[in-house]
Amino acid sequence: MTTVNDILKFVESIAPPYMKESWDNVGLNCGRMDREGTKILVALDPFEGVCQEAKAVGADLLITHHPLIFRAPNALTDDTALGRCVLFLAQNGISAINAHTNLDCAPGGVNDVLAATLGLKDTQVIAPAGTNEDGLPYGLLRCGHVTEQPLEDFLAHIKSSLGCSGLRYVNSGKPVSKVAVGGGSCAGAMLDAIAAGCDTCVTADMKYHQFLDAAGKGINLMDAGHFPTEDPVCGKLVSYLTAQFPELSVTKSTSHKEVIQY
Repeated sequence: MTTVNDILKFVESIAPPYMKESWDNVGLNCGRMDREGTKILVALDPFEGVCQEAKAVGADLLITHHPLIFRAPNALTDDTALGRCVLFLAQNGISAINAHTNLDCAPGGVNDVLAATLGLKDTQVIAPAGTNEDGLPYGLLRCGHVTEQPLEDFLAHIKSSLGCSGLRYVNSGKPVSKVAVGGGSCAGAMLDAIAAGCDTCVTADMKYHQFLDAAGKGINLMDAGHFPTEDPVCGKLVSYLTAQFPELSVTKSTSHKEVIQY
């Protein structure tokens, strides 16, 4: 019998909790460690629709990137979306595991998958936070090379590769050659990308003043959206889990999609 605890240990072997940010909440957010796991649904977010999808497909475990419980609530009732999700999962015997910033930073995690999806070569970790048990560096941003090309061509490539509804960007006047990537909200690490010699940075959730700063600092800056830059890791998680637990059914959510239009 494969238990929730067995699956959690495997997820934590891919994305060790020590790689997470201090403010983050990762691991088992809902459920019992000794409960048998037979079918897993993987999604970026544990939204109500995704929780309902888990029940509809017969999953007893939901694995997401973003946490079900980010900060400790004062109460869990059906007055809030969080309360409804937790109550729904508990009532239907569905456990919930997440790997958030630990999966962002881990080798083979969110940002390695994003770099691979965009076709970056010779990928490296920018400003590593440390090394794992195998001596591999881990950290938030990745950088790699593409064949030098006009910014307009790379923008079209991003949109096609990630299935973006649209892109917000700043053109610093440089062609694209060395690219930094950070899935989700990584704009705060733009200076690290510049220090690494990158001419281009792809991330999400950019603020107005970050766009203003980018042009003056000489870097092309693209906001490709939080969902499009992080969702590719869900397919990779399905592959990891299927290889480790061939006896289990592991599927990716079909209900959770990009909701922002441009």
